[in-house]
Amino acid sequence: MSSLFVLQENELPKVEEQIKKFIHNNTSNEELKESMLYSVNAGGKRLRPLLVLATAFDFEQKLSLQAYQIAAALEMVHTYSLIHDDLPAMDNDDLRRGQPTNHMVFGEGLAILAGDALLTGSFELIASTELASKKKSQILQLLASAAGSHGMVAGQVDDIQSEQKRLSFAELAKLHQKKTGALIRFAVVSAGILTDQNETVLAHLEQFADHLGLAFQIRDDLLDELATTEQMGKKTQKDNIAGKNTYPALLGIEKAKLALEEELRQAKNVLAEISNENFAPSLLQEVIKLFELKRGKE
Repeated sequence: MSSLFVLQENELPKVEEQIKKFIHNNTSNEELKESMLYSVNAGGKRLRPLLVLATAFDFEQKLSLQAYQIAAALEMVHTYSLIHDDLPAMDNDDLRRGQPTNHMVFGEGLAILAGDALLTGSFELIASTELASKKKSQILQLLASAAGSHGMVAGQVDDIQSEQKRLSFAELAKLHQKKTGALIRFAVVSAGILTDQNETVLAHLEQFADHLGLAFQIRDDLLDELATTEQMGKKTQKDNIAGKNTYPALLGIEKAKLALEEELRQAKNVLAEISNENFAPSLLQEVIKLFELKRGKE
């Protein structure tokens, strides 16, 4: 049994507990609460909170309440983004994680507001953590940048505006560094801030996260081509229909697989460059393995 599996089984439930505790204690409208919890309870791999915990543990070999709370806030932002992505004005999806999307159950208005509440609540949750003021300010600013017009939202706008256009690999990578990579970067770097890493180490963590984020998107694009709706829990091959830029469309399946392997190789190399005598990146190395695509099987 791998250490990462143990972390997923034993520690991620504590992140879930923080999310649900916050929603129950800070939401006055019952239908809004139900809508928020519906999407939170839909599950998912919880990759982003897992990255927070894995990074923090690899530096300190222990996890604090603050790590769970930061991970919870990040997953709240991610869940909000999925609710909004699924809306008719965006990707117009009626299936998410094998279940009807939020707006299909609660209507568009409440789905939008549930997403808004999760986003704003994430900042309230971090603001309420017991952290030194400078550290708390850094993490709040980092999350705002990752989620907003410098990060995920900017990437989503780029994605919409690039439909029916042909992007280069560099342009597509830049788009995904914001749309997908920004929250992954926050996961890793916020854990570095939490564990008091210096600027050099934080820069290496950012580089690692950039390679990991791009690998995540390439793999996701490949699975959209190669997997079934049942395997993915959402409709597949919608990006091609919508005229969106994907790595398989740009490079072909086999070259996209090679690009994925290269990003994972670069991520491993960056981990090896981190100079900290207390850093034992066994969990992050296991995370890299999660991103591998088995040839001929997926």
